[in-house]
Amino acid sequence: MTRANPVIAIDGPVSSGKSTAARGLADALGFVYLSTGAMYRAVAVKARTAGIDPAGTDLESQLQPMLDSIRIEFDGPRVVLDGKDISREITEPAIGDLASRLSTLGVVRAKMRDLQRAAGSHGGVVMEGRDIGTAVFPDAEFKFFLDADVKVRAQRRYAELAAKGVKTTLAEVLDQLKERDERDRGRALAPLRRADDATLVDATKLDAAQVVAAMKSRISAGSNAGKGLKRK
Repeated sequence: MTRANPVIAIDGPVSSGKSTAARGLADALGFVYLSTGAMYRAVAVKARTAGIDPAGTDLESQLQPMLDSIRIEFDGPRVVLDGKDISREITEPAIGDLASRLSTLGVVRAKMRDLQRAAGSHGGVVMEGRDIGTAVFPDAEFKFFLDADVKVRAQRRYAELAAKGVKTTLAEVLDQLKERDERDRGRALAPLRRADDATLVDATKLDAAQVVAAMKSRISAGSNAGKGLKRK
């Protein structure tokens, strides 16, 4: 497919800094930023509101009608589910855990993949998640895999939660991240992995500005090879 502007895919484990880097890169390029993780969290919010038990039987059949009617929109930094702003709700650790569990289901991944592909079909988008470069946009013009040491990721996540008033401990956050990593990498459908043609960015010792600079440098090099950027 020929796009006026490229799709930029950023994958990586939880709390590796994908959202911050993707927003910064999108702003720098004049592109649209799309968080696929927020979309899965929106599904989790709707499932919890509907009282769906993730440990229940025939879960996919319960979720299908909900997925058929779901509306997820982005209004700047706000995430809107069926007309309601859920930006704060999706930051809850319980919602993140539920989203991770629901993301292993075929009906959920199929619906989200369709929505994500539609959102990025014309290019000019920076999309971050777990399987953008491998499953959603395997033909993305630029792919990055952003990673960091799990202890560093846990410290960053703990600081984020503490700033929001969430009571937890660093040890609990570290255990949760390790569990999420194992689940994301081990799931049968679109597991978290680095695409063969993705550029690895190790953010263990980099701040957000340095990560964005590294990605911009790679994109500029790619532009010289014929993958030009047309600013909107």
